[in-house]
Amino acid sequence: MELPKRPLTAASVDRIKPPALGQAEYFDKGFPGLALRISYGGGKSFVFFYRIGGKLRRMTLGTYPAISLAQARQAWRDARQDVAAGRDPAQVRKREVMGTNFKSVADEWLDRDQSKNKTAELVRHIVERDLVPVWGHLSVTDITRRDVRDLIDSIADRGAPIGARRVHAYVHRFFRWCVGRDIIEANPAADMPKPGRETKRDRVLSDEELTDVWNAAGKLGWPYGDAIRLLILTGARREEIGQLKWSEIEGDLIALEGARTKNAVPQTIPLSLPAATVLQHVPRIAESKRVFTTNGKTAVSGWSRAKSKLDELSGVSDWRIHDLRRTVATGLQKLGVNLQTIEAVLGHTSGSRSGLVGVYQRHSFDAEKRAALDTWGAHVQSITGI
Repeated sequence: MELPKRPLTAASVDRIKPPALGQAEYFDKGFPGLALRISYGGGKSFVFFYRIGGKLRRMTLGTYPAISLAQARQAWRDARQDVAAGRDPAQVRKREVMGTNFKSVADEWLDRDQSKNKTAELVRHIVERDLVPVWGHLSVTDITRRDVRDLIDSIADRGAPIGARRVHAYVHRFFRWCVGRDIIEANPAADMPKPGRETKRDRVLSDEELTDVWNAAGKLGWPYGDAIRLLILTGARREEIGQLKWSEIEGDLIALEGARTKNAVPQTIPLSLPAATVLQHVPRIAESKRVFTTNGKTAVSGWSRAKSKLDELSGVSDWRIHDLRRTVATGLQKLGVNLQTIEAVLGHTSGSRSGLVGVYQRHSFDAEKRAALDTWGAHVQSITGI
């Protein structure tokens, strides 16, 4: 049904009476989508109806008399130009109000582009730790290619080449998103080579070192110490355990949906008796969904500080938390567990479980994984004396 239209004038806008209830809209003839909205309380505002991607949207241009009819029509013209160019005028206006301050734009990027990713919390942490302190006072439009290079070099120079590569990837994606949103014209990180090379690690903790780390984790306590012990007993990835929810613990196993695993494939992690014992002694914060948390709302994120304290308490150096997975895999191999079962325990879909084997081999290995982790749990018990 076609909505009623009438040519609005400055005098008519002033004279139009409010409805008895609700709101009434008077569309300005000759200005498609522009309307005067009047509420039953007498408030008047100019609004613009438009379509983006086939969806009808509405934006408020301003309230009357703070904005006149002539000003509303000019705002309508500007908004129509945005629509014609494929831009959402409401978002354009929001950005004009917020400005292009790096932190404001980065927050929007995190919410719109990253919030549903498994690494969302890690990316937010990196942005707040490495980017905001350096670029927080700048406009996104003022950040140059040299600024990007200097930032990444500074991270690599402090002895964090892998961290520098991660920042390179996130910065590149952030600026590419900014280009797609018409915030900037060009990506200053485009075609910038990645810093250094990632060195393939082969660090495996000996039984003596693993015992020292286990004991130090006990001194470290909850939440990081208990999480470390669970990583030792399961061979799971750090974020799979660090972001563990109580709802993911089903009896004597952990059940992770595809959204929670690196390869997007659902994974079950059988809990040996020692692993189940660790979880039984974990304190539970009332109404919190998280197993390992310090505030009851978000998962633990201060792994670097926890790792430094763990090194201090254990006396074991030159290792990373991810090396625990390699240690578990190596330990299982020494205990006689076959390669396919080890890969199933680790949640790998490469190696012996890739290619044609991965397509046609649908065996879940649940029983084999349980037997393997029970054997590994008994080994950890024997070397640590728990």
